Amino acid sequence: MKKSIGIIGAGNMGEAFVGAMIASELFEKTDIWVSDISSGRLALMERTYGVQTTRDNAGLFDRCDIVVLAVKPQQMSDILAQIAPRPGNEPSGPKLVISIAAGIRIEKIETVLYAGLPSEKQPLIPIIRVMPNTPALVLKGVSGLSANRYASTDDVETARRILAAMGIVVLFDEPQLDAVTALSGSGPAYVFYLAESMIKAGCELGLSPENARQLTLGTLKGAVALMENPAESPEELRRKVTSPGGTTEAAFKVLGENDVQGIVIRAIRAAEQRSRELSR
Repeated sequence: MKKSIGIIGAGNMGEAFVGAMIASELFEKTDIWVSDISSGRLALMERTYGVQTTRDNAGLFDRCDIVVLAVKPQQMSDILAQIAPRPGNEPSGPKLVISIAAGIRIEKIETVLYAGLPSEKQPLIPIIRVMPNTPALVLKGVSGLSANRYASTDDVETARRILAAMGIVVLFDEPQLDAVTALSGSGPAYVFYLAESMIKAGCELGLSPENARQLTLGTLKGAVALMENPAESPEELRRKVTSPGGTTEAAFKVLGENDVQGIVIRAIRAAEQRSRELSR
């Protein structure tokens, strides 16, 4: 892209963006800027990736065509106050803002970034909200994306291309992002919990921790590979493994008696409700 991109926040997700931008060759290193309060993290970004760094968030915002807000939700108000255009200091051209802060609605970002702008200038700052998940750190992420009224088709495509460098991207209306948060945002933790439980069971059955871990991770990888074939649903694949009177059926009898599927659904519903509460 013949654009410059600035990432405010050099934590794990900010670093994931930087690594993905360089690996995908979407941007030149000289066109990637990173800001953070930690001089140590900025030194790491320079040393590892060769990008430009600064501690001046407002300067980064003014300099870059695309700005990614990769900060924690509790930091967002301060960051927005620092970068918000002031009367007389309006952007001279379009500036795409992408927020990955969980639970921060587009309306809240608009309230601050548009406060000092006349209505005819507000379209210069389209805003896109994204809900990524942690596998983005290894370029296997899933991101839900929602755009505000000023984001053009090209803006959405720009954001999609950036996020696609870290994994899968799916577009949603913003109210659906609470469900996205509950399913894919929190989802890796559910899988980690399943793996943790399987490893523990293997150890209780006499396997070494390392062997239990290898068997569990290999099984999960293989199961995911099978599910990537759209011709067969997870339910159909499960039925193929579950022979009548066999070992898998014995396991599923226990799962069914304890309504494990219902518990999982209720857990994800609870995560979705909490996301709604945090977004208010």
